[in-house]
Amino acid sequence: MYAYIKGTVTGKTQDSIIVEAGGLGYLLNVSLNTLSSAKEGESAKFYTYFHVREDAQLLFGFSSTEEKAMFERLLAVTGVGPKVALSILSTLKPTDLAMAIVTSNEKAFEKVSGVGKKTAQRIILELKERIKNDELTAVNMPDSYLSEDGGAREAINALCSLGYDYSESAKAVAMIKAPEGAKTEEIILLCLKQMDYRR
Repeated sequence: MYAYIKGTVTGKTQDSIIVEAGGLGYLLNVSLNTLSSAKEGESAKFYTYFHVREDAQLLFGFSSTEEKAMFERLLAVTGVGPKVALSILSTLKPTDLAMAIVTSNEKAFEKVSGVGKKTAQRIILELKERIKNDELTAVNMPDSYLSEDGGAREAINALCSLGYDYSESAKAVAMIKAPEGAKTEEIILLCLKQMDYRR
């Protein structure tokens, strides 16, 4: 119904904002990440999702198309509604969530209100194959996986050139225990050993 709304932020609550556009005030339910980026009195653009249920019609707003796309994916997971999806996106940025799903990192969901172990497992199971490669390119890998010269990212690209898909390569790099400052070649060898072992 609405692709986006561009207007002036005129009000904020703990989980929503009011955007005035064309003489109308739109109440948008938002994540904490989007809420923190919205400044009262300033003009902003929010990508929207219109959710209809028997007892309510709700409009959700997102500061980026990536956050909106992840929200829609989460809604497709069995047992995950808008409230839980927003709670997840309030705790994890889209790229961090994508990495958590690809690497089957259930612990990443521990701080998310309303998401238990079973829900986390379901999200990972149902969305793992739907995460696109380009959603992981901006992921900030944990410090223990990064070398000063960007060896982790180079290792992912090298593994892809060897025929492994991006998700599998990113997962391998994220899971290995590479020493701090490890060179690209060392990371690749550790990943290959792990990948061959899993096969």
